[in-house]
Amino acid sequence: MRVAVTGAGGRLGTALAGRLSDSPLVDEVLAWDLPEHDLDDPESAMRLVRLHHPDLVIHAAAWTDVDGCARDPGRALRRNGTATGEMAQACAASGSALIAVSTNEVFDGLRTDGRPYAATDRPGPANAYGIAKLAGERLARAAFGATGSDFEAASTAAPEARATATPPLAIVRTAWLFGPPGADFPTKILAAAKRSAAAGRALDLVSDEFGCPTYAPDLAAAIVSLVDLALKSGWSAVGGIHHVVNDGHASRAEWAREVLRLAGVGVATRDVPMSAWPRPSTPPPWGVLEPTPLPGGQLRNWQEALAQYATIRAMTQEP
Repeated sequence: MRVAVTGAGGRLGTALAGRLSDSPLVDEVLAWDLPEHDLDDPESAMRLVRLHHPDLVIHAAAWTDVDGCARDPGRALRRNGTATGEMAQACAASGSALIAVSTNEVFDGLRTDGRPYAATDRPGPANAYGIAKLAGERLARAAFGATGSDFEAASTAAPEARATATPPLAIVRTAWLFGPPGADFPTKILAAAKRSAAAGRALDLVSDEFGCPTYAPDLAAAIVSLVDLALKSGWSAVGGIHHVVNDGHASRAEWAREVLRLAGVGVATRDVPMSAWPRPSTPPPWGVLEPTPLPGGQLRNWQEALAQYATIRAMTQEP
């Protein structure tokens, strides 16, 4: 099987390429990234799919600068919406399967009942990033003819209840991704703690924004488990919308304090509301996703994943 990964140089793309290379069911991994794959180029997706004829494309490429998306919603829609639709059209036309990676920000996060968002919950984004990603989901579904509510519920259905005609499309929503490479949330928190300590002031931490910290290698492993299941049992076994996050949830403040604890940083901290940090984008205050079933079982809790990441960072002496 030949699998292409878009955004192959990014956080998730890097983890996916490595994990797919270890799968005995995958013969070749195609790493698509700039300049060959350009989200701003309307012809890029079709050109690459026609050239390489992948059996599956995992579309992880995205413009993830949520504040940048808020400042330029037109560009956000182009990169995170229209480009996803173009990739879906190219895949559908060539007979390639598609896994499109999406986000918890397709929900506004305003619910107050304490329940995580399920794959069958109706999305309603409140910012430009979420609006564009939801547009990408809908364009992908339209390209594959997966517009019914049965597609939304497919990932939670029992195997015997799955529709036999599920198209070769899966949408994987995730949240609060961390891991190498690049400046992720733990890296930014440690840098901010260093600045606060040098200035002799407490580090302000947002306490009223909640989500599911998710380790990129764990997410990659889960996606590859879906790929393996599709190869063994067909797309009817994995089609639909999947919510894939590490177990548990936390506030930004709770996540940050765990980062500081694991790094042995003793800086003073202070809880503040989101309103203390005015920004162009409005993140969902309650961005917690309910995990859908996975072939290998649910992902470990985020604290365990973060502890492993902290150990790796210390061993590699990353800043």
